[in-house]
Amino acid sequence: MTSEFHPVKVVSHPVSVEKRSNGEQIVHSQTPLVEYARCLTDRVAYWAEKTPDTVCIAQRDSSGAWEEYTYSETLTKVRELASWLLTQNVSPERPIAFLCGNSVQHLLLALAGSYIGVPHAPISPAYSLIATDYSKLKHVIDSLTPGLVIVDKLAPYEKAIAATCERDVTVAVMDDGVKANLISNPIIGFSKFWKMPINAEIEKRNAEVNGDTVAKILFTSGTTGMPKGVMNTQRMLCANAVMIRETMAFLKDETPVMVDWLPWNHTFGGNHNVSIALYNGGSLYLDDGKPTETHFHKTLTNLAEVAPTVYFNVPKGFELLVKKLQQDDVLAQQFFSRLRLMFFAAAGMAQHIWDAIDELSIKHTGKKIPIVTGLGCTETAPSVTFASIEESASGVIGTPAPGISIKLVPNEGKLEARVKAVSVMPGYWRQPELSQKAFDEEGFYCLGDAFAFLDENTPNRGFRFDGRVSEDFKLDSGTWVSAGTLRSKFISAFAPLAQDIVLCGSNRSDITGLVFPDVNHCQALIENGVDLSVEELVNHPTVRAAFEEKLKAFAAQGTGSSTVVQRILLQHVAPSIDAHEVTDKGSLNLRNVQSHRADQVEMLYQMPKSVSVISV
Repeated sequence: MTSEFHPVKVVSHPVSVEKRSNGEQIVHSQTPLVEYARCLTDRVAYWAEKTPDTVCIAQRDSSGAWEEYTYSETLTKVRELASWLLTQNVSPERPIAFLCGNSVQHLLLALAGSYIGVPHAPISPAYSLIATDYSKLKHVIDSLTPGLVIVDKLAPYEKAIAATCERDVTVAVMDDGVKANLISNPIIGFSKFWKMPINAEIEKRNAEVNGDTVAKILFTSGTTGMPKGVMNTQRMLCANAVMIRETMAFLKDETPVMVDWLPWNHTFGGNHNVSIALYNGGSLYLDDGKPTETHFHKTLTNLAEVAPTVYFNVPKGFELLVKKLQQDDVLAQQFFSRLRLMFFAAAGMAQHIWDAIDELSIKHTGKKIPIVTGLGCTETAPSVTFASIEESASGVIGTPAPGISIKLVPNEGKLEARVKAVSVMPGYWRQPELSQKAFDEEGFYCLGDAFAFLDENTPNRGFRFDGRVSEDFKLDSGTWVSAGTLRSKFISAFAPLAQDIVLCGSNRSDITGLVFPDVNHCQALIENGVDLSVEELVNHPTVRAAFEEKLKAFAAQGTGSSTVVQRILLQHVAPSIDAHEVTDKGSLNLRNVQSHRADQVEMLYQMPKSVSVISV
């Protein structure tokens, strides 16, 4: 088998490095940022004129058929909906709040708001549907003061709306004909305004939109506290779309076709992926599946019908996909048939998954299809760096995108990264003090991440991710633990049994961890494992033995106290969103997990050792 890559135009941008006497370094992309659009709806209008019959956005209807909107139809609908919004109590200070997930209606109404300068906020559905105390949702709604709230169905959201929204706020419901039981808010069904006469006033409002206009407010996932509302301007979105386009340069020549589930309340799905489609005249097919065993069959059905040209997912999604593609040659052949590039983000990709994808692409196409990644965040719209095809590997984040400068500041033996670019937020929504603290004295946004050169003598090779600075801690010996790096290595070494670990050990003599197991893979170790409760599963001798074996092997690779996890405790209770242990996207709030499970942290250090603890 050949290991060559299929040719695809992905550009690696060279850098220059300015070294300062205080140890700081400024790394500039040497590729200038080219001209970008005034606002994202201008690109919709551009494609409506140039390729009016190309599918812009599609989703399955109630019969299972694809409901498609072309670029021409999309622009018309956006202008109709913008005309309706003029009749509503929405404004730059009274945004549109979406409590529900991705949909055609969601995108069209959001674009309608953008057309007339009204921002929108896609809010995690988990805050309404999974949480029970609604504290995060109330925080978000109180911050936003929305003039309009959007839901797909009323009943599942009524309790949340009653607990968080003022009674004068109109609730628009995609699924018409349902009466309210718990709320007295004005309610309107989409059928009442879905087709409206176009009001000439919208063009005057559209002409007032500029790069500084807030397009959307994306709330951070709350890994370090309550969610913060990141103001995403039109300039941020359009500049970042061009940064991506100048890196994934094949997008200029090949209309992208995307099958995507990633939630729009996060910057990966809502900014990165939506912008790729709209800015480049692409077709975005909404995937109603998710990377879970329960819902992934929907993704497979969608991929069997629509072959993507570029595919984005989180590592868990790729893991599930690999498993199914290995079992179904017909599906695999379809998936790879016109695929040019794969991209993952949000976490590191385990090497065995990466290898399996390469094997599948070679089997079905004769060559590897490139897999790349990068680094970004909500505050940067999101892209900051991109890995090259040649250097791409889990943990490698590459070089800065065009127009981006990165400041590297020495911090406890690491290089803390800060970023400056037109794609960086102006600040947090109605939180001026937090906004000010987010930037240093030179106007660089403080990412909170540490970067390390792959080769200091060859900076064009790019960076690797070196952990979150805020996650690092000291042992009682004074030795620093690079928690992010160690956590990543642990998860990789324990794949596929461990889903995540919360490392403990601040001011302690050694490192321990609370481990959240991958239940499905642990069940597979035992005959009839699916019949066991999670508590029975993590206490089963076979499962414990498997973790003990991996723990000892991992410890053998360590080079000292800062790289060896001495003891672990398997968790049978999933992290709780109500206890703020986990964000809506599944990221753990490390401090809150340790605080909420303080008794188990103490168990890791008690002597004599608890029988529940697994040690090297």
